[in-house]
Amino acid sequence: MSEPARFDRGHTDDLMSFLAAGPTPYHAVATAGERLEKAGFRQVAETDAWDGTAGGKYVLRGGAIIAWYVPEGATPHTPFRIVGAHTDSPNLRVKPRPDTGAHGFRQVAVEIYGGPLMNSWLDRDLGLAGRLSLRDGTTRLVDVRRPLLRVPQLAIHLDRAVSSDGLKLDKQRHLQPVWGLGDDVRDGDLIAFLEQEAGVPAGSVTGWDLMTHPVEAPAYLGRDQEMMAGPRMDNLLSVHAGTAALAAVAAGGPQLPCVPVLAAFDHEETGSQSDTGADGPLLGSVLERSVLARGGSYEDRARALAASVCVSSDTGHAVHPNYAERHDPTHHPRLNGGPILKVNVNNRYATDGSGRAVFAAACEKAGVPFQTFVSNNSMPCGTTIGPITAARHGIRTVDIGAAILSMHSARELCGSDDPFHLANALAAFLEG
Repeated sequence: MSEPARFDRGHTDDLMSFLAAGPTPYHAVATAGERLEKAGFRQVAETDAWDGTAGGKYVLRGGAIIAWYVPEGATPHTPFRIVGAHTDSPNLRVKPRPDTGAHGFRQVAVEIYGGPLMNSWLDRDLGLAGRLSLRDGTTRLVDVRRPLLRVPQLAIHLDRAVSSDGLKLDKQRHLQPVWGLGDDVRDGDLIAFLEQEAGVPAGSVTGWDLMTHPVEAPAYLGRDQEMMAGPRMDNLLSVHAGTAALAAVAAGGPQLPCVPVLAAFDHEETGSQSDTGADGPLLGSVLERSVLARGGSYEDRARALAASVCVSSDTGHAVHPNYAERHDPTHHPRLNGGPILKVNVNNRYATDGSGRAVFAAACEKAGVPFQTFVSNNSMPCGTTIGPITAARHGIRTVDIGAAILSMHSARELCGSDDPFHLANALAAFLEG
């Protein structure tokens, strides 16, 4: 077995490029696929017959990617080591009839996706990106990565109570961005503009999945640049780390005792119940077909899954210096303290003692510190794809992630060292 992959500060530099290239789940998985292609993986279509040859393969479906590496000598019942993550983030998404406006402003009608910190989207320069579905049945990605939209906040002179009573936003009335001036609002203007941006013929777009994104670039923060600010860290930070770890393990481990897998799903922020979500059939189908392609049976599949382990990697809460009382008093994860092990006895996270042991061993092997997160008993606990994966597939699962601040903001904050700490831990885990 080769030495564990080693990532350093260059990994964090690369994360910033990945965040900028992934304004939507569709762009994120396309970028991950391109990186895996460079590492020797090849894309396979779900509609084609699969072979059981050794090497790296991946499947793209919408905003989800499943990638796996079959080492030389793998048997049909070789267990899987899975890194699970999600590609979506809370944001403002374009409605089916997007063209609207009032009082001399042209606006875009948007719907709230997930649970964003809505105030963080105010007075911020926004681009627009997503997937266009064409009349011929194909799709085209589009990304307007320049200031195009803005949700202007009401001036304090017209809302004197905001300082005393706090900001109150109505999701329907107060979050519709402006993108032009004029009273001549016409149905089809936005899509016609995006057809030009994407370089497709006028009138060829018949469907769309579009969302806003802040155009400000990720950046290091602090006197010593020990922090990093950027969009969509929840949860592209984990997708990036998992992609890098899988590529590194595939390059250095032809004799791996397991089949390493990256499973990055869409729609986690809204419950995971879709054909590309963790509660859908995609992962189970890929794992089963991988077993069958290697000549396996139902018995081989059952044996492989029984010995498999999944690490659900999602961002978690670092202790907030201004709101420390909101955290558990004895569990205060810090930025740059290493990945956090998430624990909740009510199964909002899937971690148990045996899962903790697996992750602790991976961190020890990688020489990476780790921390533990438990919610304050008086605060409701969030959840992840971890419990869904464990329940749906019967796979032992442990919840982990990088500690961040400003979760669900348009711009989040992490420690500059934590991305490569996480990638090193994931690589050690995938090596088995």
